[in-house]
Amino acid sequence: MVTIQRKYAKLNKDDLNKIQTLEKETGTILLAYEKETPYAKLTDEQVQRIQQLEKELGVVLLAYKV
Repeated sequence: MVTIQRKYAKLNKDDLNKIQTLEKETGTILLAYEKETPYAKLTDEQVQRIQQLEKELGVVLLAYKV
């Protein structure tokens, strides 16, 4: 199993206030992470193969970097 390491974003007070305002408006909790994505960069062919398997299995598949 792959362990995904995510880092919380470093926010200034202004940005944090914007997030907190949106949380209140939406009734949700929002988490801000650094922009680096754990997802794999795939070719169009690889994406198509994954999408075909998703349809076949009736699931959602996510491709992570290893």
